[in-house]
Amino acid sequence: MSDRLYTPWRLKYILSDEKQMDGCVFCTTLQDNPKHDPDKFLLYRADEVFAIMNIYPYNVGHVMVLPNQHVSTLTDLPRSAQCEMIGLTSYFVDLLTGIMNPDGFNVGMNIGKAAGAGIDAHLHMHIVPRWHGDSNFMPIMGQTRILAEELGDTFNKISAGIKQNPPIL
Repeated sequence: MSDRLYTPWRLKYILSDEKQMDGCVFCTTLQDNPKHDPDKFLLYRADEVFAIMNIYPYNVGHVMVLPNQHVSTLTDLPRSAQCEMIGLTSYFVDLLTGIMNPDGFNVGMNIGKAAGAGIDAHLHMHIVPRWHGDSNFMPIMGQTRILAEELGDTFNKISAGIKQNPPIL
């Protein structure tokens, strides 16, 4: 028998109206065409992709890299955007390593609802810093996710890192 790890804190998001609004929440973030927007936790925008903080993070420093184009699969994305997406993902792994000193990362995509995508209409890559011992009983027993830092504080640290060492894609 294998162990299972349940994430009940995600149910609030899954059932929320926020992701069921008219249009795509990610595309809405880009409407004003900013390079950087603290109110929307938009960290960086490149030619074909952008990076944003996950406002429902699995862990401190949870960043997502997304194409500017509204697509749901990798095959719908031009090769140039695929390359830029991987380049920006690599950049953020390095940047977060320098800022947060994690012991490792979870990096990946959930493509489609069946694969666990909360928002399956707009492809996105998750970058989740991990530390030894960052999983505990609170999410399972107390339905509470413990994050050691507020989202705005993490955003400010990452933004400062971007200013000091901007991506070269």
